[in-house]
Amino acid sequence: MSGDGRNKENQNGGAGSVRVLFKRIWEYLLLTLGAAVAAFAVEEFLVPNTILDGGVVGVGIIVNRLSGIKLSILTFVLNLPFMIVGYKVLGRNFFIKAGYSMAAFSVFLELFAPLANMTTEPLLAVCFGGILLGAGVGMVISAGGCLDGTETVAILINRKTDFPVGRTVLIINVVIYTIAGFVFNFDSAMYSLLAYYIASKVLDFIDNGMNQAKAAMIITNDGAAIADMIYQRMGRTVTILEGEGLLSGRKDVVYCVLNRLEVYELKKLINEADASAFIAINEVSEIIGNHIKKKAAA
Repeated sequence: MSGDGRNKENQNGGAGSVRVLFKRIWEYLLLTLGAAVAAFAVEEFLVPNTILDGGVVGVGIIVNRLSGIKLSILTFVLNLPFMIVGYKVLGRNFFIKAGYSMAAFSVFLELFAPLANMTTEPLLAVCFGGILLGAGVGMVISAGGCLDGTETVAILINRKTDFPVGRTVLIINVVIYTIAGFVFNFDSAMYSLLAYYIASKVLDFIDNGMNQAKAAMIITNDGAAIADMIYQRMGRTVTILEGEGLLSGRKDVVYCVLNRLEVYELKKLINEADASAFIAINEVSEIIGNHIKKKAAA
């Protein structure tokens, strides 16, 4: 190889490294900002009006009111078991980002706790708290993180039973809100359910992914290799079709159905396997029939 060729190769490699670095910095900035916005919504709108978030944070608010233990401590401690599950289900990258975003969320809860509450009007708290909470969670999820460990459990249940992730999370939250109704009052439970609905719609708008399933179509030169990686690392089976590009010639088309939290991992996987691959991700409104998946190890 000539000196000019080596120089160009080094320049391309250096530019690629810089892009990866800036991408990583942007992701962690987004995780931090999302955790801050979500914590502000919880501490300044929801908690002062006895309105619960869903999942682990909701359980933390109940325990906080009954025991006086700081919500920031409860949130992180209660999420620890789910982080371990997340490591086994979604891998090391998810574990690191989820751990970082949950830790940042706990820190911001502690920072915002002493501030004056934004409002004492429950309806305003529901609306603005729900909007900010959905925005914060949406930013975290779009960067590959997670603020609530119950979604990792929902994914694990989905992989073993095909029960939809969104439905599992909804059932968990309804149970938490029902308990809150008995512990506090049913006005708080109903306000909490309304705030959860608003937050989910805002998250849907930001992340474009509150639907229970996504369909990914990957156009690549080596469908078999990508299919094997998806199966081994994500536990998802795929359908491989033969395609013909107008200019690029023969291609493999890999079709896969997955949930929204797995989209980030899929993109990362495809980038490792074939950086030139073309990926199209669409929403799936309904799935009919059996979807074979890799069974989790006993």
